Order: sequence, then C-alpha cells, then structure tokens
Amino acid sequence: MLYRLKKELSRSVKGAVMISALGLAGMYAMPASAATISLLETGSTLLYPLFNLWVPVYTKMNPGVQITTQGTGSGTGIAEAISGVAQIGASDAYMSNAQIKMHPNILNIPMAISIQMINYNLPGLNNKHLKLSGPVLAGIYSGKITNWDDAAIAKMNPGVKLPNHKIVPIHRTDGSGDTFIFTTYLSDTSPMWSKDVGYSTTVSWPAVPGGIGAEGNPGMVQALKTTPYGVAYIGISWKKPVEEAKLGLAMLKNRAGNFVLPTVENAKAAAGEMVSKTPADERISLVYAPGAKSYPIINYEYAIVSKTQPKPEVAAALKKFLNWAIDPKGGNAPHFITAVNFVPLPESAAELSRKQIAEIR
Repeated sequence: MLYRLKKELSRSVKGAVMISALGLAGMYAMPASAATISLLETGSTLLYPLFNLWVPVYTKMNPGVQITTQGTGSGTGIAEAISGVAQIGASDAYMSNAQIKMHPNILNIPMAISIQMINYNLPGLNNKHLKLSGPVLAGIYSGKITNWDDAAIAKMNPGVKLPNHKIVPIHRTDGSGDTFIFTTYLSDTSPMWSKDVGYSTTVSWPAVPGGIGAEGNPGMVQALKTTPYGVAYIGISWKKPVEEAKLGLAMLKNRAGNFVLPTVENAKAAAGEMVSKTPADERISLVYAPGAKSYPIINYEYAIVSKTQPKPEVAAALKKFLNWAIDPKGGNAPHFITAVNFVPLPESAAELSRKQIAEIR
C-alpha cells in the first residue's frame, strides 16, 4: 500500500522535477569518480513523498552518494538519528527539552513547512467542507462528543443535515510527528485536552468505543477510506490519495475565530506570523498562529541529525545534501515543494538551518 500510494503521488511530477532540478543545482554535484557514500533517511511519512522526489534527482547529479529512504514515523526517525542508525531522521516534531538535555549533540534542522488536514468519510457530505474546531476535535477524540449531529458540531454548520451516527475517530499507532502537531492543536485550544492528554509523538489516547488506530499517513488514508463516519488527521503531502478516495476536507477554526481551509496561501499567512520568532536551534511550534487567514495546523519539517558523523566524508556528503535540500534552486524549488503541497522554507529560517548544518563534522 505504501509503495502504491507513493507511486501515485509522484508519477505525474517526477519527469518535470528531474529535468528542472538537474538544470538548477549543478553546483551541488560531486565528482562521478568519488567512492560511494551511503546515507539513510528514515522517519516521517509526511516528509517521505518529498524525499522520494528529492533523492532520484540528487543522486543522479551525485552518483557517488546513495540515499535510502524509509517512511517509518517521526518517532522512529528521531530515535534512529540519535542512535546513529540513520544519518537523517525525518520528523514533523522537534525534540523536547528533555530529549535535547539527554542528547545535546543532535540538531533539529527545518527543511520546509508542512500542513495537516482534518479529513472525514461522511456519506453524502464528503463534497462539503464541514467546519470543525480544536475543542470539538478534542471532544471527539476524548469520547465526549460521540455523534456527528452533536449540538457543538451542528452549531458551527448551520443548514447542514448532519447524520445521527456515531463518529469513528482514527489515530496514529506509531510514534508520529503528525500526532505531535495534531495534539498540540488540541492542547492549545482545549484546556481539558491539555490537562488530561497533552501533546507528543505518542500519547495515551482516551478509550473511545469504536475508535481505531492506523500506522503512517498511508495507513490513515486507507483506514478512513474504509471507515464510513470516520475522522482522521492526515499530512498534506497525501492530499492526492485523499482526493482520489473522495474523502471530506474540514475547515478549521483559527486563533482569530475564522474557519479556514488548509491551503498554501493560509499556511503562508500562519508562517508569516511565526517564523520570525524561530530561535537559533529552530525548535518551535508554528501551530495555532495568530492572524485572520492563518491555518492553525502547520509546522516545520525537520531533519534530525547528529553533529558528529562516523567519517569526514559522510559528514561532507550529508552537509552537501542538506544544503541542497533547503536551497530555493535545489530541493526547495517550486516544482518539488508544490508537488507535496508544502510551503518553502523562508529565507530567515533557511539561514538558521545553514548555520546548524555547518556544525556537522
């Protein structure tokens, strides 16, 4: 399933992406005679489609580098970057203060900005954008709101004939950056959720009768597709499979009280409110930004990387790839970023990322 969805996502853009990137990023090419260096990237299934667009282009320009990609979830990406199994741990979540205290040698390097969708499978209503909010979603995922025609949902959707049917909340079972940013939104908007559950890549999900778990973004798409009356949180890079499955897409209530869709324009509005607050180590939540148009669930997509690599040549190859990935003429070029519905890394954040990359030895 993961391979099929990945193939569907990338087929239409792969040729154009490769041609454009080869012309733009010759400065990052390595001599063909260089010994092969292997890099392993593992982690976020939200970043996975982008890495699978980047890698064929980059390795064609740099035949001395082999990059293996794995969509294993952000929790695994962080853990394997810390352990040294992987050179790049892809993550939608930044490491906590406690993790950084235990592993001060690990960098959290933003590569781009992503968006999270709230999707549903509501027979007869998937062609409508239902309005939902953080407190309502917290109520659904805590089991306090059980039916689609609950008064709290109906109040936000006047004139919509909501079904008197049980809601099936779907959540991630793996360590997930998507869970991190979703539960951050719930924690930022619902004191009840913040107190009882909180936010992390893994949380103790409240026991909701009928609720189900799924692994990875492709698992979430498949689970929602086969579960009428379900609701799920899914990364924007899986928008095409969601649309092909004809699933519904919610408008979310933002900090200003407006209901907005997860468009690149609205994500850029949110990023514009938050990026200037990014600290030097770039660990910051972009969730629930102020602003009339700001979409409330966006975040940096991180490469979790150790400052200390086993060999100088590995460090050099890793730095070159990461610098290419954040370059607006390389991996952050429009044909890559728009293919997965991301927002390119703003220059002020890219400058901080370059400074972090320079620390790799």
